[in-house]
Amino acid sequence: MRRSQSIAAAIAVVVVSVGIFASPAAAHERRTVGPYTFVVGWVTEPAVISQSNGLDLTVTETAGDTPVEGLEKTLAAAVITGGGAKTRSLTLVPDGDQPGHYTSGFVPTRVGDYTFHISGTAGTTKIDERFESGPNRFDPATDIASLEFPDQVPSASDLAAQLADANTKLTIAIALGALALVVAVASFVPALRRR
Repeated sequence: MRRSQSIAAAIAVVVVSVGIFASPAAAHERRTVGPYTFVVGWVTEPAVISQSNGLDLTVTETAGDTPVEGLEKTLAAAVITGGGAKTRSLTLVPDGDQPGHYTSGFVPTRVGDYTFHISGTAGTTKIDERFESGPNRFDPATDIASLEFPDQVPSASDLAAQLADANTKLTIAIALGALALVVAVASFVPALRRR
């Protein structure tokens, strides 16, 4: 009896592990669009600014989970940030190893929410969907500082601000030094004339 319980427990662990680890799209948004299921998110989670990432898209037929291929020819994709202030067109690239899976790489450069806009057609279905980062969807892009341990490295923007501050102080110091030199020479010239 104990042996059959051990075998059952081992099988349960394997089944649960497969359910947990076999889902690469856990931080993606899953949405039914007509007869299709779209799964959208980042190629790499978490999305960290200034690191290569991109759109990760998987499309299957909702009935039967059959991958939908050839959508790189009929769908257009764009990434939007800043409340629509910045938009970039993306080229969908099919994954040769996983049918129905498409990616498009770019480097996010701003912390915050991103939207992936997918439009065009899938079969005879018109597609015009916006997938926005947020709770129960995919995560917004984050600064690497929140992931650094044990020490945080200053961000490029922090370093640029420090450099600009140092340049301003250096310019002021040079101007004061030049002014002091002019005053010194100006006070020395009358003394030379008296001799």
